[in-house]
Amino acid sequence: MPELPEVTNLARQMDRELRGRRIADVEIVQPKCLNVPPEEFKRLLASTVVNGVTSRGKWIFMDLEPRATLLLNLGMGGEVLFHRNGDPLPGNHQSAILFDDGSAFSQHFWWFGYVHVVKTAELASHAMTAALGLDPLDDGEFTRGTFEKLLEQKKRSTIKTVLMDQKNIAGIGNVYVQDILFTAGLHPLRKTADVTVSERAALYGAIRSQLRNALELGGLAYEKDLYNRPGRFKDFLVGYREGKPCPVCGTPIQKIRTGSTASFICPHCQE
Repeated sequence: MPELPEVTNLARQMDRELRGRRIADVEIVQPKCLNVPPEEFKRLLASTVVNGVTSRGKWIFMDLEPRATLLLNLGMGGEVLFHRNGDPLPGNHQSAILFDDGSAFSQHFWWFGYVHVVKTAELASHAMTAALGLDPLDDGEFTRGTFEKLLEQKKRSTIKTVLMDQKNIAGIGNVYVQDILFTAGLHPLRKTADVTVSERAALYGAIRSQLRNALELGGLAYEKDLYNRPGRFKDFLVGYREGKPCPVCGTPIQKIRTGSTASFICPHCQE
């Protein structure tokens, strides 16, 4: 499932590649991915120009002049691919945006995903993105102070639940949370109220370092970028390494249930 590093990398590539291109047509193969009827979707995108592409959490925002914003979420996984003039679209695509220079980008979702469009003036009313939390890689937004304030407000929750709630911090899912918690030395079921000041500082640093490292590597090795190339991040510390030795103490890594998700921990380093 794509998380912040994969989505951020994809959005940056889309911004470089698509900025300034004018939309000529839209192909809708799977209407259930949309938030509006296909006819309205096409009308809102018709003849618009890509002004820029950004991301927040697991969502991509494509600003279209003069009036619309295209919103993409890959759900449990999928591809957003760029196609140069003359390149065929993949047979499994569920929607595609066609530009007037003959290029295009297509979307395909493995399980579920979203291709939404809203009038830019009404972007704040898009329920699935309006409530997104802090951007953990934004230096001005995700500070030690804002992080401390967030943890103070969530004392009754477990620390893993706090980190994965997209209304708190946008972009952390069950993939990257594993090594984030290990790096900070925290068990996923620790109550937030029990996390000490020094542990909070370590957790803040772990969030930043783990996500930045994955982003620099282009995201996960089993996810694809805009050009169908895999990421280079594949060396987890404890994530998905059940039975392997902990990289710090050598204790076998355990897989445990944490609510509706699984967690991978070192039982010695994360008591």
